[in-house]
Amino acid sequence: MADDGKIKKVVRERYGELALRGLSCCQSASCCPVEIGEKIGYTETDLQAAPEGANLGLGCGNPLALASLSPGETVLDLGSGAGFDCFLAARRVGATGRVIGVDMTPEMIERARRNAETGGFQNVEFRLGDIENLPVAEGSVDVVISNCVINLAPDKERVFREAFRVLKPGGRIMVSDIVLTRPLPEAVKDSVAAYVGCIGGAVLKDEYVGALARAGFQDITVRSETPYPPEGMTADPSLVGIALSLNVTATRP
Repeated sequence: MADDGKIKKVVRERYGELALRGLSCCQSASCCPVEIGEKIGYTETDLQAAPEGANLGLGCGNPLALASLSPGETVLDLGSGAGFDCFLAARRVGATGRVIGVDMTPEMIERARRNAETGGFQNVEFRLGDIENLPVAEGSVDVVISNCVINLAPDKERVFREAFRVLKPGGRIMVSDIVLTRPLPEAVKDSVAAYVGCIGGAVLKDEYVGALARAGFQDITVRSETPYPPEGMTADPSLVGIALSLNVTATRP
């Protein structure tokens, strides 16, 4: 596997391109952000509530579904992208609340800020930064959310330690992410392309939960699990490309 610096550079470049193009894996109507959003747990109301262009279809779940946000709370989104989850959170915490999005891709931050301006969101801000070194004050956040981003971070334990640092006492974290039920083949594990595609950087479920515990989190619960079916690869051109380049065949366990 390449060093952490190279991984971050490639990830930043790939997601910068997505921010400029306004597309995720989507090259057809069957793989558009709205359809992806519906499949991973967002309601029609959710999908219509954010500014146009905020939903790039890059998530793998809905971390807000079980976050139980309350008016007045401060929410931090790790890897906020174009701001989709931030805007949904902003409506739930209200004018007295606050939402902070952190992303390491300048193009995503620029797009998110434009979306905030277009949507008139006064209680949302976006900060350029690395989720392994959050530009957020200690003990300043009520809730941390993240959607399919921590698997892209080389040092996941550091991400969780940072999340724990910025949370107020009694704060909570709600994450949707990709984890493994068995180890990856070495060819996939060592592929930068697979890493950028949210595959190569994924770790075993027990390792992921363990990293949360070691960071200081308690009462850790897996609220929902959805297997990624092999046939799903055919709907995602980026995954098909990775599979072809590595000569990997999708099979069921």
